[in-house]
Amino acid sequence: MASLLHSTIPLSHNNHSSPSLPSCHSLPRHVSKRSSERLLDEKRSLICKAGLDDAVSSGIDDAISFTEKLPDRIDEAKAASLKLKLLSAVSGLNRGLAASEDDLKKADAAAKELESCAGAVDLTADLDKLQGRWKLIYSSAFSSRTLGGSRPGPPTGRLLPITLGQVFQRIDVVSKDFDNIVELELGAPWPFPPIEATATLAHKFELIGSSMIKIKFEKTTVKTTGNLSQLPQLEVPRIPDQFRPSSNTGSGDFEVTYIDSDTRVTRGDKGELRVFVIA
Repeated sequence: MASLLHSTIPLSHNNHSSPSLPSCHSLPRHVSKRSSERLLDEKRSLICKAGLDDAVSSGIDDAISFTEKLPDRIDEAKAASLKLKLLSAVSGLNRGLAASEDDLKKADAAAKELESCAGAVDLTADLDKLQGRWKLIYSSAFSSRTLGGSRPGPPTGRLLPITLGQVFQRIDVVSKDFDNIVELELGAPWPFPPIEATATLAHKFELIGSSMIKIKFEKTTVKTTGNLSQLPQLEVPRIPDQFRPSSNTGSGDFEVTYIDSDTRVTRGDKGELRVFVIA
């Protein structure tokens, strides 16, 4: 800037040359060279101060924003810790089939801690969270030693040697399809190998309120796998409603008490606690 102030007006009057800034000799007589430099210094000081003020203001805004978000971040970290605690509590229980009374209490207590920390679930504006194929890793109902849990179902044991494989829920929020998929292994008399099959219990679902899911049974299909996978799929006839026992109406309700991108916790209308992870 000082070089500009000490430059002179070019002697040439060529119209094609670019005009230069006037020298300090062309300034009004009452503005000395020292005064002009002092004015420039004051301008620089004001510009620097303005920049510093902006930086300080921006830093304060960032600090306020961080402070406001801090409780949410703490809650998220606590929920992640409690989720890990729940997953640890139900691991090694063979989806609940091997759960003792003490195991059931520990799993229920861990689930309640997570539910309390995360707060109420609201699916009305975010039903897509249900979308996908979910793997069941724990059901308190399986401690009853029947595949039906709190509802009628075949027993597991020597009288009817059924080995329960993986259990999934496949949910489509667009078509409202809700399928329970169960992998089974049925024992066969020697020397025949066990029969492997996949049973799909098809339902339709609807959201009741903010977090309650109501499902309505439609049909059951069974498909053999393994060595008998070439056999066609079998559709099990649906029992007419008038012949259904009162304890098995073909419909049911459950509440989603916790859900995130990879874990879902539900509580059934008969008190069953279930934990799923995305498959």
